Amino acid sequence: MNVANLQLEGLLMAIAAVNNALVHNGVLSIDAIDDALRKAEASVTGEERVYEDMSPANRDAIRFPLRLLQLANLSQDETGVPPFSELARQVGQTKEPYNDQR
Repeated sequence: MNVANLQLEGLLMAIAAVNNALVHNGVLSIDAIDDALRKAEASVTGEERVYEDMSPANRDAIRFPLRLLQLANLSQDETGVPPFSELARQVGQTKEPYNDQR
């Protein structure tokens, strides 16, 4: 596996852990974090000039970290968040099929 991928995996799980701590310390709610992540995704996908010129695989790539963090946020509990592999599998199951896969 590419070292950069491992670094991103670690970074995403660190952010998920911080989000979990923010919720369980009463700083933010799960809904507030979810809203922020949805707004970030809307901002990325709303840049039509850039987003429309991307391949479907690149669109998935740019949305992956946001969706993983959303799933981590929504499935967190007092003990933490699910492992990266489980979250990544869930992201894959929820992504839309490419035009040629319909």
